[in-house]
Amino acid sequence: MQVTETTSEGLKREFQVLLPASELEDRLNTELSNIKGKAQLKGFRPGKVPVAHLRKVYGKSVMADVLQNAVNEANQKIVADNSLKLALEPQIEFPKDEEQNIVEKALEAKGDLAFKVKLEVLPTFDLVDLSDVTLTKPVLKPSDEEVQEALDRMAKQNRDFAAKDEGAAAETGDKVSIDFVGKIDGVEFEGGKGEDVDLELGSNSFIPGFEDQLVGAKAGDSRVVKVNFPEDYQAAQLAGKAAEFDITVKGVQAPGEVTIDDELAKRFGMEDLEKLKEAVSKAIGTDYDAASRRKTKKALLDALDGKYAFDLPPSLVAQEFASVWAQVEQDLKTREKTFEDEGTTEEKAQEEYRKIAERRVRLGLVLAQVGETADIKVSDDEVNQALFARVRQFPGQEKVVYDFYRNNPQALAELRAPLFEEKVVDHVLGQVKLVEEPVSKEALFAEDDEEAAPAETNEAAAEKAAG
Repeated sequence: MQVTETTSEGLKREFQVLLPASELEDRLNTELSNIKGKAQLKGFRPGKVPVAHLRKVYGKSVMADVLQNAVNEANQKIVADNSLKLALEPQIEFPKDEEQNIVEKALEAKGDLAFKVKLEVLPTFDLVDLSDVTLTKPVLKPSDEEVQEALDRMAKQNRDFAAKDEGAAAETGDKVSIDFVGKIDGVEFEGGKGEDVDLELGSNSFIPGFEDQLVGAKAGDSRVVKVNFPEDYQAAQLAGKAAEFDITVKGVQAPGEVTIDDELAKRFGMEDLEKLKEAVSKAIGTDYDAASRRKTKKALLDALDGKYAFDLPPSLVAQEFASVWAQVEQDLKTREKTFEDEGTTEEKAQEEYRKIAERRVRLGLVLAQVGETADIKVSDDEVNQALFARVRQFPGQEKVVYDFYRNNPQALAELRAPLFEEKVVDHVLGQVKLVEEPVSKEALFAEDDEEAAPAETNEAAAEKAAG
């Protein structure tokens, strides 16, 4: 097999591969000889089928395997001999006049097998010194007031309700048990029917205006509640529509006293109220730490993006852009919006999101090289923990989900990639100066500017670069 590099432009490479007809013949005969002892054909004893007859019967299928093996061998040789890291799988290109009947020509040994291998390689770049980078890490600790507010909500949500006296009207804060049927233009709509539904008046858990119209209702009453679905309602077919609900009130209950004590703690599996307070404070702190992590990581990726400039594999950028753009179009479709509604044009939006795709690919490659240089690994135990966490998200389908990931290497890699990224981020944060800054809750959870929001990286690029 002869392999010759014919093109080397930027990150693009092209190789010409030539496999002489004599070698094709030898490979075919070797494969046929290997199956001779196993072949069972009518009229021949096992192991006694002539190779010429095997060629007539199995030649095409065996030659197809020979050609595929030759292509794979050429790809491996190109990568190994040139120490290449590929951005995507190589593209194989056969001569135009041979594409349709290449197996037949090879089988008849009418000529050498020639084809091109086109590929894109990952860029090479040096890691930069980050000792001059200073990042602000927002910090916020749960206050006693926040813990108390959380306890108040928990106590209110878990208080007991008792039936009111017969004929008593429902008040805000009471719980009513209702049956309802929703209609739009007199026709029932999907998902608009319920029976024995408990609704706390004033909880704002139903459509705006729904609960207000049940204040004053009594057990046994029938009412018609008229509401308008919000314009941004999650079910697009109902958004902005006027609806009527036929209501039957089956019971009215008054709330019991709200108490925050050891008994409340025991309802949540805690020994006493102090343990519950500690758990609540820890839970709030976990949310704050997660928000702080997101903002700190965003700042770090912004800093890295400003430190690196190198050529990006066009195919990886195109692939990432296609993924991002598909999400943009789906979001517009779901919200029934246009680019004009968003104050832009499709061309300008594509330009902006292409920059986002380039950023994600660039950062993915940078983090991958940092991880490889630092020999950062994700253990099988860590992947298993992530897998079990994912499985727990699908109660009742645990085995199906587990088997899917275990039998799908690509899906399992999608669990490994974010674990690798977070480890690399931790490593890089250790190379910069972090200055803690106390912030308010509003500042901590304030969303970033829209065009700076995509702080995530391209996992495909990271996987390729990290091998």
